[in-house]
Amino acid sequence: MSDQNRTPSSLMTIRFQDCDPFNHLNNGRYVDYFLNAREDHLLEHYQLDIYRIARETGLSWVVSTSQMAYLRPAFLMEKVLIETQLISAGRKHVLVEMRMWDELKETLKSFCWMGFVHFNIRTNKVEEHSAEYLSLFEKVVSPVEEHTFDARMKVLSSRRGD
Repeated sequence: MSDQNRTPSSLMTIRFQDCDPFNHLNNGRYVDYFLNAREDHLLEHYQLDIYRIARETGLSWVVSTSQMAYLRPAFLMEKVLIETQLISAGRKHVLVEMRMWDELKETLKSFCWMGFVHFNIRTNKVEEHSAEYLSLFEKVVSPVEEHTFDARMKVLSSRRGD
C-alpha cells in the first residue's frame, strides 16, 4: 500500500466563523477540522462511509481520548494541509495521529492523537472490530517511533515537513 494511503492529506481553508477575535482558528475548532479531514480521508482512501455504516449496522467509532498540541496559529482564510495517520489499532480501538501544516508543509501548526473505540450505538456498548476491519487496519497502520504524546511532540515540533 502506498504511503499516500497510509497518510492521506487534504487542503482546507480556515473560515471566519471558526476564528477568534484575533483571526486565529479558535482552539475548540481544531478538533472539528481534524475530524472533518479524517472523515473525508476514510471515505476517499478506504471507502469507509462511517455514516452509512452506522445507519446500516449500528456500529461506529466514538472519540475516547484526545491530546492536542497548538504549536503555531492558523489564520483566517489560510489554507492548511491536514494529514491523518492510523498509528495503532486493536480489537476494540484505534489511535489516529492528525497533523495540521501550512499549505507548503513547512510549518507544523498543530497535531493531535485521538483514540476511538468501536461502538454499537444500538446496544450502547463497545464492540470488537470485525475481521474485515482488522485486516484493513493491518494494511494501513503506520506506527510512529515515539510511544508518548510528549515525545512525539518534541520530534514533530523540531522538524519541517517531509
